[in-house]
Amino acid sequence: MTRKFMDSFTFKNGVTLKNRVLMAPMTNFSSQDNGEVTAEELEYYRVRSGGVGAVLTAVANVTDDGKGFHGEIGAHRDDLVPSLKKLADTIKGEGAKAILQIFHAGRMSPPELLPDNQTVSASAVAPVREGAMTPRELTNEEIEQIIKAFGDATRRAIEAGFDGVEIHGANTYLIQQFFSPHSNRRDDKWGGSVEKRMTFPLAVIDEVNKTVKEHGSDSFIVGYRLSPEEREEPGITTEDTLTFADRLAQEDLHYLHVSVQDFHQGSMRDESDTASRVQLIQDRIGEKLPIIGVGSLHTPDDVEKAMEGGVPLIALGREIIVEPDWIQKVETGREEEIRTSLSVDDRETLTVPEPLWQAIVNTKGWFPVKEHQNA
Repeated sequence: MTRKFMDSFTFKNGVTLKNRVLMAPMTNFSSQDNGEVTAEELEYYRVRSGGVGAVLTAVANVTDDGKGFHGEIGAHRDDLVPSLKKLADTIKGEGAKAILQIFHAGRMSPPELLPDNQTVSASAVAPVREGAMTPRELTNEEIEQIIKAFGDATRRAIEAGFDGVEIHGANTYLIQQFFSPHSNRRDDKWGGSVEKRMTFPLAVIDEVNKTVKEHGSDSFIVGYRLSPEEREEPGITTEDTLTFADRLAQEDLHYLHVSVQDFHQGSMRDESDTASRVQLIQDRIGEKLPIIGVGSLHTPDDVEKAMEGGVPLIALGREIIVEPDWIQKVETGREEEIRTSLSVDDRETLTVPEPLWQAIVNTKGWFPVKEHQNA
C-alpha cells in the first residue's frame, strides 16, 4: 500500500522533506543545568532521526529568565553554540532536517529556575493554577530585549547548523501570553484588541526573519506553533485564532504547527462544537500556509485519516518515543510491528533518557504503560 505521508514535501523556499512525518517537539528534561545537551539526550535524538522527514527539538529558552523546565536545552548564550551544533549534527547525520524550537516561558517558568525567582509576563495576572505566582509585568524595554533575544537564538541556531527554527507561540508560554486576553491586560501598543495582541508575536516573527536574512540563507525554515483555544475566561477563542491565522498566512513563514492533544478534538470552550480545530485552521488558510497537524495519531491508518482533509504534514510525539522506527517499519512493510504502548522495562530498549522516562511512568494518562513486559 502506498502511504501518502511517505511522499516528499517541498516548502516554498525549495527545501524538501523526504516524507511528511515530523518528530514533534517534546520536553525531555535531559540537558545539563547550564543548557548544554547531554550524551544521553543526543542518543535519544539519534535513534529517532533516521526515518522522519524532520525533527522538531524540545524547546530551547532564548533568555536566562525564560526557562520553563528543569533540564532544558539552552539557546540563550553564544557559548552554547557548540552544544547546539552537536544536536543539529546528530539529527542531520541520520537523514532528518533539524529544527530548533525556541521560546520564553513567561509566567509559566518555575520560579526556582529564574535568576531572581520572579516570573514575568505581558501583565501581572497569575495563571489559573493552584499556588501559581503572579508575574511581574514586563516593561517596554524588556519586551524589546526579549524580541531581540529570539533573533539572537535564531542566529545561534544558524551558526550551529540547524535547518530551521520553530517559534513556540503555543502551550500557554510567553508569546501566547501576549496573544491571550487572559494574560494580556495591557493598554499600550502590546495589548487591547485582538489585532494589538498580535503585535508581540508578529514582532518576534519579524526579528527571526530579519536574523535569517542577515546570518542565514533562503533555505532556512521558519515555523510557528500555536494553540487554538484557552479554557480561561477571558481566553483565546477559535475566532481569535482564525483571525490570527489569517495574519500569519501573510507572514514569511514556512508552516503553522497547531498544538492540540488530539488531532480530531473539538472546542475546549464549547463541548457542542466538535469540529477538529486543526481542520478548521487548514480549511481557513491551508492553501496559503502549510499546516502541521498533531495529536494522538498512533498508527499509519490514523495518520492517513488525519490527512484526508488536506493537512499536508503530521508531527508524531509520544508515538515516536514508543516506536523510534515508526517510519522504517512502514517503509519495510512491517506496520503490524509498530509499538503503541510500552512497559516499565523498556527504557534502555527505546533509548529514553532517565529524566524523561521518570516523567513518562509517573504522569497518569501520558500513554499506556504496562507494569512489565509480560503484563
